[in-house]
Amino acid sequence: MTLILFLSCLCDACTESDRDYVWKSRTVNVSAYNSVEWQTDDEPSVAAWGDTLKPGMKTVAVSQDLLQLGLEQGTQLKIKGLKGIYIVKDRMNSRWKNKIDIYMGNDIEKAREWGMKEIKIEYRVKRKANTKTE
Repeated sequence: MTLILFLSCLCDACTESDRDYVWKSRTVNVSAYNSVEWQTDDEPSVAAWGDTLKPGMKTVAVSQDLLQLGLEQGTQLKIKGLKGIYIVKDRMNSRWKNKIDIYMGNDIEKAREWGMKEIKIEYRVKRKANTKTE
C-alpha cells in the first residue's frame, strides 16, 4: 500500500510539472547531419554547447533564429513522421534560417537518403504565467 501511495505522489508531481509546459508547432526545413569533420568541424562528436553526440541518440541541431522561439539546448521536440522525442543538443551556423538537422551518427547514406524536407515539428517550451492550461 505504501508503494502505491508513493507512486501516486510521483505521478502527481510529474503531472504538475507537465502543466508548466506547452507544446507549440512550426513548419521548418529538416535535413540530417553526421559526426564527420567535413560536415561539422575538427571535433565532430562535440556539439556547439559541448554535449557529446553518439550514434543512436535522438538529437537535433537548430538554426539560431529558432533559439528565440524557445528551441534552446535541451528542448524536447517531435518530428512529424518520426517516432519518439528528439532533444536539441546542437546549433547551426547563423547562415541557416528556420531549419533543423537530425543527427544520424555516422550513417552518411541514411542522411543523404533523408535529404531536405519541409515538416511540421512540435516543441515543448515553458508555459508563460498568464496562459491557461490547454
